[in-house]
Amino acid sequence: MENTFTAIAENIKKRRTVKPSQMNGNKIPNGHVASILELADWAPNHGNTEPWRFIVFEDPTQYTAQHAELYKAANPGESFNPTVYTNLSNQANAASHIVIAYRKRGDLPKIPVFEETIAASCAVQNLLLGATALNIGAFWSTGGMVLKPAFAEHFGLGEEDAVLGVLFLGYTDSYPEGGARKIPLEEKIVWNK
Repeated sequence: MENTFTAIAENIKKRRTVKPSQMNGNKIPNGHVASILELADWAPNHGNTEPWRFIVFEDPTQYTAQHAELYKAANPGESFNPTVYTNLSNQANAASHIVIAYRKRGDLPKIPVFEETIAASCAVQNLLLGATALNIGAFWSTGGMVLKPAFAEHFGLGEEDAVLGVLFLGYTDSYPEGGARKIPLEEKIVWNK
Protein backbone atom coordinates (compact mmCIF):
# COMPACT_ATOMS: atom_id res chain seq x y z
CA MET A 1 0.00 0.00 0.00
CA GLU A 2 2.80 2.40 0.89
CA ASN A 3 4.57 1.68 -2.42
CA THR A 4 1.40 2.56 -4.31
CA PHE A 5 1.08 5.84 -2.43
CA THR A 6 4.73 6.67 -3.09
CA ALA A 7 4.37 6.00 -6.82
CA ILE A 8 1.21 8.12 -7.06
CA ALA A 9 2.77 10.93 -5.02
CA GLU A 10 5.89 10.96 -7.18
CA ASN A 11 3.81 11.12 -10.37
CA ILE A 12 1.69 13.99 -9.04
CA LYS A 13 4.78 15.94 -7.96
CA LYS A 14 6.56 15.24 -11.27
CA ARG A 15 3.75 16.62 -13.46
CA ARG A 16 4.82 19.83 -15.20
CA THR A 17 3.58 22.00 -18.02
CA VAL A 18 5.37 21.28 -21.29
CA LYS A 19 4.65 24.05 -23.78
CA PRO A 20 4.12 23.09 -27.43
CA SER A 21 7.39 24.84 -28.33
CA GLN A 22 9.20 22.40 -26.01
CA MET A 23 7.77 19.35 -27.81
CA ASN A 24 9.90 17.49 -30.33
CA GLY A 25 7.38 16.40 -32.99
CA ASN A 26 7.59 12.66 -32.28
CA LYS A 27 4.23 10.90 -32.50
CA ILE A 28 2.56 9.41 -29.46
CA PRO A 29 0.98 6.02 -30.20
CA ASN A 30 -2.80 6.40 -30.39
CA GLY A 31 -3.03 3.58 -27.85
CA HIS A 32 -1.25 5.74 -25.28
CA VAL A 33 -3.62 8.62 -25.93
CA ALA A 34 -6.57 6.22 -25.60
CA SER A 35 -5.13 4.95 -22.30
CA ILE A 36 -4.89 8.39 -20.76
CA LEU A 37 -8.41 9.20 -21.97
CA GLU A 38 -9.56 6.04 -20.20
CA LEU A 39 -8.00 7.38 -16.98
CA ALA A 40 -9.88 10.63 -17.53
CA ASP A 41 -13.09 8.62 -17.64
CA TRP A 42 -12.58 7.53 -14.02
CA ALA A 43 -12.97 11.02 -12.56
CA PRO A 44 -15.33 11.46 -9.60
CA ASN A 45 -18.71 12.98 -10.41
CA HIS A 46 -21.98 13.66 -8.64
CA GLY A 47 -25.04 11.78 -9.88
CA ASN A 48 -22.97 9.73 -12.35
CA THR A 49 -23.44 12.41 -15.00
CA GLU A 50 -19.91 11.84 -16.37
CA PRO A 51 -19.84 15.37 -17.83
CA TRP A 52 -16.38 15.25 -19.45
CA ARG A 53 -16.00 15.08 -23.20
CA PHE A 54 -12.97 15.17 -25.47
CA ILE A 55 -12.37 15.94 -29.13
CA VAL A 56 -9.07 14.42 -30.29
CA PHE A 57 -7.00 15.59 -33.23
CA GLU A 58 -4.38 13.08 -34.37
CA ASP A 59 -3.11 15.73 -36.76
CA PRO A 60 -2.56 18.96 -34.80
CA THR A 61 -2.43 21.02 -38.00
CA GLN A 62 -6.14 20.31 -38.55
CA TYR A 63 -6.88 21.91 -35.19
CA THR A 64 -4.52 24.87 -35.60
CA ALA A 65 -5.89 25.72 -39.05
CA GLN A 66 -9.44 25.77 -37.67
CA HIS A 67 -8.39 27.80 -34.63
CA ALA A 68 -6.61 30.39 -36.78
CA GLU A 69 -9.59 30.70 -39.12
CA LEU A 70 -11.94 31.18 -36.15
CA TYR A 71 -9.67 34.00 -34.97
CA LYS A 72 -9.67 35.56 -38.44
CA ALA A 73 -13.47 35.42 -38.70
CA ALA A 74 -13.90 36.98 -35.24
CA ASN A 75 -11.43 39.80 -35.93
CA PRO A 76 -12.24 41.45 -39.26
CA GLY A 77 -10.61 44.60 -40.55
CA GLU A 78 -8.25 46.50 -38.29
CA SER A 79 -8.78 44.21 -35.32
CA PHE A 80 -7.13 41.36 -37.24
CA ASN A 81 -3.52 40.80 -36.18
CA PRO A 82 -1.53 38.73 -38.70
CA THR A 83 1.03 37.81 -36.05
CA VAL A 84 -1.66 36.28 -33.82
CA TYR A 85 -3.06 34.44 -36.85
CA THR A 86 0.38 33.03 -37.72
CA ASN A 87 1.07 32.07 -34.10
CA LEU A 88 -2.25 30.21 -33.86
CA SER A 89 -1.56 28.51 -37.20
CA ASN A 90 1.85 27.27 -36.04
CA GLN A 91 1.17 26.76 -32.34
CA ALA A 92 1.19 22.97 -32.46
CA ASN A 93 3.90 22.32 -35.04
CA ALA A 94 5.81 20.03 -32.67
CA ALA A 95 2.82 18.55 -30.80
CA SER A 96 1.63 15.00 -31.44
CA HIS A 97 -2.06 15.26 -30.56
CA ILE A 98 -4.52 17.99 -29.62
CA VAL A 99 -7.41 17.30 -27.25
CA ILE A 100 -10.25 19.74 -26.70
CA ALA A 101 -11.67 19.15 -23.22
CA TYR A 102 -15.16 20.31 -22.42
CA ARG A 103 -17.92 19.94 -19.88
CA LYS A 104 -21.18 18.57 -21.24
CA ARG A 105 -24.14 19.56 -19.13
CA GLY A 106 -25.89 16.46 -17.83
CA ASP A 107 -29.60 15.80 -17.83
CA LEU A 108 -30.01 16.00 -14.05
CA PRO A 109 -30.94 19.62 -13.31
CA LYS A 110 -30.50 19.02 -9.56
CA ILE A 111 -26.74 18.70 -10.15
CA PRO A 112 -25.28 22.23 -10.10
CA VAL A 113 -23.28 23.26 -13.16
CA PHE A 114 -20.22 24.02 -11.03
CA GLU A 115 -20.15 20.41 -9.80
CA GLU A 116 -20.07 19.15 -13.37
CA THR A 117 -17.31 21.64 -14.21
CA ILE A 118 -15.32 20.39 -11.23
CA ALA A 119 -15.85 16.76 -12.28
CA ALA A 120 -14.74 17.48 -15.85
CA SER A 121 -11.68 19.30 -14.50
CA CYS A 122 -10.86 16.22 -12.41
CA ALA A 123 -11.03 14.20 -15.64
CA VAL A 124 -8.50 16.57 -17.21
CA GLN A 125 -6.21 16.16 -14.18
CA ASN A 126 -6.45 12.37 -14.51
CA LEU A 127 -5.47 12.73 -18.17
CA LEU A 128 -2.50 14.97 -17.27
CA LEU A 129 -1.28 12.56 -14.60
CA GLY A 130 -1.59 9.63 -17.02
CA ALA A 131 0.41 11.59 -19.58
CA THR A 132 3.10 12.26 -16.99
CA ALA A 133 3.30 8.55 -16.14
CA LEU A 134 3.91 7.81 -19.84
CA ASN A 135 6.50 10.63 -20.18
CA ILE A 136 4.16 12.60 -22.41
CA GLY A 137 4.37 16.35 -22.14
CA ALA A 138 1.13 18.28 -21.85
CA PHE A 139 0.04 21.89 -22.00
CA TRP A 140 -3.45 22.97 -20.91
CA SER A 141 -4.30 26.13 -22.85
CA THR A 142 -7.23 28.54 -22.78
CA GLY A 143 -5.66 31.11 -25.10
CA GLY A 144 -6.75 32.46 -28.44
CA MET A 145 -10.37 31.71 -29.27
CA VAL A 146 -10.66 28.75 -26.89
CA LEU A 147 -13.04 30.37 -24.39
CA LYS A 148 -15.03 32.37 -26.96
CA PRO A 149 -18.59 31.31 -27.87
CA ALA A 150 -17.58 30.93 -31.54
CA PHE A 151 -15.11 28.20 -30.57
CA ALA A 152 -17.73 26.16 -28.71
CA GLU A 153 -20.20 26.65 -31.54
CA HIS A 154 -17.64 25.62 -34.17
CA PHE A 155 -17.00 22.34 -32.36
CA GLY A 156 -20.69 21.57 -31.89
CA LEU A 157 -21.06 22.16 -28.17
CA GLY A 158 -24.52 22.73 -26.74
CA GLU A 159 -25.69 25.96 -25.11
CA GLU A 160 -25.06 24.64 -21.60
CA ASP A 161 -21.70 23.02 -22.40
CA ALA A 162 -18.38 24.75 -21.67
CA VAL A 163 -14.87 24.41 -23.07
CA LEU A 164 -12.33 23.75 -20.32
CA GLY A 165 -9.33 24.14 -22.57
CA VAL A 166 -7.18 22.64 -25.25
CA LEU A 167 -4.56 20.06 -24.31
CA PHE A 168 -1.42 19.90 -26.42
CA LEU A 169 0.23 16.48 -26.06
CA GLY A 170 3.71 15.60 -27.23
CA TYR A 171 7.06 14.19 -26.36
CA THR A 172 9.88 16.41 -25.23
CA ASP A 173 13.64 15.95 -25.22
CA SER A 174 13.92 17.49 -21.76
CA TYR A 175 10.98 17.02 -19.42
CA PRO A 176 10.95 19.93 -16.93
CA GLU A 177 12.21 19.03 -13.49
CA GLY A 178 11.91 20.62 -10.13
CA GLY A 179 8.98 22.70 -9.19
CA ALA A 180 8.07 24.68 -6.15
CA ARG A 181 5.09 26.13 -4.42
CA LYS A 182 5.11 29.84 -3.61
CA ILE A 183 2.81 29.65 -0.61
CA PRO A 184 3.78 27.27 2.21
CA LEU A 185 1.31 24.42 2.70
CA GLU A 186 0.79 25.47 6.32
CA GLU A 187 -0.75 28.73 5.10
CA LYS A 188 -3.31 26.85 2.99
CA ILE A 189 -4.64 24.53 5.69
CA VAL A 190 -6.61 25.14 8.86
CA TRP A 191 -6.58 22.13 11.18
CA ASN A 192 -9.50 21.90 13.58
CA LYS A 193 -8.67 19.73 16.57
